[in-house]
Amino acid sequence: MEKTKTPLLLIISCLLTAAADSEAVWFENICQGKENLVKLTVYIQDIQGGPSPTVYTVAISPISASSPGGFGVINVVDHLVTAGPDINSEAVGRAQGLAILADLHTVAASENINFVFTAGEFNGSTITTIGRNQVANSERELTVAGGTGAFRFARGYAITRTYLEDTVADYLVLQYTFYVTRYAGASRGTV
Repeated sequence: MEKTKTPLLLIISCLLTAAADSEAVWFENICQGKENLVKLTVYIQDIQGGPSPTVYTVAISPISASSPGGFGVINVVDHLVTAGPDINSEAVGRAQGLAILADLHTVAASENINFVFTAGEFNGSTITTIGRNQVANSERELTVAGGTGAFRFARGYAITRTYLEDTVADYLVLQYTFYVTRYAGASRGTV
């Protein structure tokens, strides 16, 4: 009895495959390689004051001054990214994007930041983070939405912490630890 079932299943399977092949194909499975997880820790040098700030306010809403969270302030950033917390550590890239204060009640930014790597193994690659960053929290989590180069097909999350805050110099050091799953076949280096 078992011998008669197998050929019948094969015939049905072949007929279904032939019917599927006769229809127009609108997609193609091209990425069937393995994935790997990368843990990467970098530091943002956030210079808010002095002669060369790395964050600029480009818009303020009419209610920003009266809102506890500064609602409606839009900042554009282009921060130095280093391998260590000291500003003189090895420069590994830039953090570029937008931080929009988007909470009426507390200081929380809606962020879209591209980490552009300019040195080391990931030179020429990017990681894009998006999400809500409630800056008063000791630890915040952002979504890794994707990337380029070595981080094509990337997904994951980033944990950020305020490593150092100097209110006199108007200067912050932010630690970002990425946990990124990416396609192992993605190219490294300049794209």
